[in-house]
Parts: sequence; structure tokens; C-alpha cells
Amino acid sequence: MKITPGKLQRLNRVAWSNGVIAAAAMDQRGSLQKSIAKEKGIAPEAVTGQMMSEFKSAVSRILTPHASAILLDPEFGLDAIKVKSPKAGVLLAYEQTGYENNMPGRIPRLIPYWTAKKAIEAGADCMKLLIYYSPFEPQTIKDIKHAFVARIGAECELYELPFFLEFVGYDPEGGDEKGVEYARKKHVIVAGSMEEFSKPEYFVDVLKVEVPINMHFVEGARNNKTGQVAYTKKEAMSLLLKTAESAQRPFIYLSAGVSDDQFRESLELAVEAGVNFAGVLCGRATWKEGIPHYARQGLKAFEDWLNDRGVKNIQALNEVLKGAKPWHAKYGGMEKIQVTARA
Repeated sequence: MKITPGKLQRLNRVAWSNGVIAAAAMDQRGSLQKSIAKEKGIAPEAVTGQMMSEFKSAVSRILTPHASAILLDPEFGLDAIKVKSPKAGVLLAYEQTGYENNMPGRIPRLIPYWTAKKAIEAGADCMKLLIYYSPFEPQTIKDIKHAFVARIGAECELYELPFFLEFVGYDPEGGDEKGVEYARKKHVIVAGSMEEFSKPEYFVDVLKVEVPINMHFVEGARNNKTGQVAYTKKEAMSLLLKTAESAQRPFIYLSAGVSDDQFRESLELAVEAGVNFAGVLCGRATWKEGIPHYARQGLKAFEDWLNDRGVKNIQALNEVLKGAKPWHAKYGGMEKIQVTARA
């Protein structure tokens, strides 16, 4: 693995001293507005920028003392940078919330006024881009997304800004991504995405990936409430390992909106299987249960909830991360990383 001095320094800023990335995610925008609005009984557009900013700032101030970094957005999250723990690194999002609705394929959109240079000036140590992706999409759609990611990767490479690529799988045929049939093929979608975006032309430094199995359908799992089974525990562990082999870059898991307990159980299984994941970027699983407190009782009630339940959630997650590997472990450790000097 080759990396520039600037990227190496910045990647270390978002990881603990042992090389594990334990980052909190607070870059939600459209989904957060809708969740707050639902609890308040108002329209999403009535959730103001000030409300979004104070929510994000509360999460940043209270949870970053327990995290290696925090992921924020430049639209509502810049104030949250000012109140984070000084020991926590910063990742900033590049994409707009959602995707293009006037064409098929869930094509991503960038924040039009944002650049890698502006992200660095705002305090970013790393850049994050989210795309929806499936190896089963039409080639014409994949070509658009491949070019899109390559452009962002090249821009980040120019500024020596580490590039985290988050890809969320979906069914191009419109199937239920939370159902058992999708669960049976989810590992193929995740593995295909990991293999594609490990290629050097994308300049991706860390892959941010979904857990390739769904604990709701693992036989005997505590989060399997229906009894439907897509795989046994042994099969699920095998799929976790097999999928990890597709990555030629360090990868971390994202919580993808699941509950705190479901995400933690997924990580516990990955650790038991011996998967070489480098940590997490965990968002809603940590703080989403606090939304009703904010919406119905106000900021102080939300802060009280974060100081209690939110901190306990992230501390429990950190316990599981004792089984994660340093981001550079896939390459034999820091001594194997080739530092490419700028001319």
C-alpha cells in the first residue's frame, strides 16, 4: 500500500493510537429531519437548521470523548466541530443527502459549493463519500458511478486528504432490502462493491461497508425475532470472512440504521469469526433512541439521555472493538506502508 505523508498523518488522527477507527457518525440530514419531524408532529421542512445544528453539536460534545473521530456534514455540522473532543479527528461528507430522483440508478449528488480544499480549511482530517451501489446494476449506471468516485478520489489525492468511500447496497429490481431474500445475497453485493472500489484508480483509502449478513436472519441470533433463517451461525461467520477477502483496502463497518444491539451483535460475530475489519463508523445505532427526547422535551433532555444511554451505547461498542484490527494491519503493519513523497 502506498500513501502520501499527508494522508498517513491524517488517517492516524481519526484512529486510536492502536490503529483502530472508532468513529461516530453524525452526518445524517434528510433522515434526521424526518425523524425529528415525526416525533414533533410537524413537517420535515419545519425542522430548522438551528435545530439540526444543536442536535449535532450535542452528539459531538458528549460522545466524541469516547470516539476516535466524528463524521459530520458541512451543511449543519460545522458548529459541532468546535465542541468536539480535541483528541477526536474529523471526517466531512461530500455528498448531498439522498440521490438523483429524475433518473434511474440512485445517482449521487455532491454538495455544489463544497471541495476537498474547503473541507480541510473547515477542519477535516478525511473526506467521506456515500453512494448507492450494486454489482447487479446496468453497466451504464455503474460506469457513471465509477467515474464519479474516481473524480473525487483524484481530488482527495491531490490534497492528500484520506478518502473514505461508503457504499450502501440496494436491489435495482426494487426488492425489499430488509427481507430474507435480499439477506441471502447481501454478501455478494457487499463483496462485489469491496472488490471494485479497492482498485487503485479510485484512490480510496478506507472502505466503509455494510455488515454483509443480516442478524435478523441468523439462526439462533438474539436479534432473530421471527425465526426466519437465511444462514446458520457457522454459515454467517464463513460469509463474513469470505466477504472480507474481497477488500484490498482497510475497511470499517457502518451501522446502516440498525439498532445498537443488532449492530453490536453483528460485530461480535465478526470478531468471533476473526474478520480483519479496522473499526466502525457508527451513527444512528448510538444516538437515534434519543430523538424522541429531543423532539418532545428539548435539548436538555436529549443531552441528559446522551450522557446516560448514549455514552453507555458507545462504550459497549468500544468493548467489542477490542477485537478489531489496526487500519494498517491488512498490509502487515505500519512498516509495510510505503510513504510516497510529494515532489
